This record gives sequence, structure tokens and C-alpha cells, in this order.
Amino acid sequence: MLFGLFVALLAFVLDQLSKYYAFRFAVENGSPFEVCDYFNMVSAFNKGVSFSMFDGGGLWGRVVLIIFALCIVLFLIHWMKSERSAFVRLALGLIVGGALGNVADRLRMGAVYDFLDFHYGAYHWPAFNAADSFICIGAFLIVMHAICSKIKEKGKNK
Repeated sequence: MLFGLFVALLAFVLDQLSKYYAFRFAVENGSPFEVCDYFNMVSAFNKGVSFSMFDGGGLWGRVVLIIFALCIVLFLIHWMKSERSAFVRLALGLIVGGALGNVADRLRMGAVYDFLDFHYGAYHWPAFNAADSFICIGAFLIVMHAICSKIKEKGKNK
């Protein structure tokens, strides 16, 4: 369990540091700042969830999103306590740290700060941040672990 909590703390700190420096960079260099042909640094505040869904909820919407995220974090920590696989605990830690990073933004600024903008020509993927990346990577690792475990289990039963 401690390993998963350490990963969560590390993900949280890296997320908050990256947002701090990205914001400072945006203030000094303007937004958007073209890094290369397919990537910009932007300064965006997302009041909703993924892809700015549910961003019109105002204060109550923000409170609901914070409570919902904290409930998920508690569920994941409970899962982490009983999980035997260090790989899954690592993945859960990434998700918990990312979720708490976005909750910290909502508490402090009323919105999640996004700054990574990948695009192809005029087609932009919605801006995101390190916390979003940690959450996605953690979820991907859990799915891959589940798939590999099923394949390994089927191999034993033959």
C-alpha cells in the first residue's frame, strides 16, 4: 500500500509543479506558444471534466465534481489496500495522484489548469495536463494487467 501512496504523492507533486511552471511560461511567453508543428503550450482553465463536459455547473457543479473525484480516490485507495500486485498499486497510485492534482486545482482556482495542446493542422485534441496523463496511463496499465492476467490464466488451464 505504501508504494501506491508514494506513487500517488509523486504524481501529485509532478502535476502541481508542471502546472506552476507551465503557467509561468504562459505568462512570460504568451498563449498559445508554438513549440513545434503539432504541439503548443496553452493556458486554459477547464471548469468541467474531460473535454470541458459539464462546465456550466457553477459553484455547485464544482462542488459535485470535487466530491465525486474524492469518492473515487477513496475507492481506489481501498482497492490499493487489498491489491497484491505492485504493478496495479503503481497504476492506482498514478490515478489517485492525478485525480488529487485536478481536485487541488478546482479547490484553489475553481477550474483545472490545462496546458498541453497537440494538434494536426487545425484539428486540436482538447488541452490537457500531467494529471490527466497520469490518470490515463494508470487506467491503461490496469486494463493491460487484467488482459495479461486472463491470457496467463487461460494458458494455465490448457
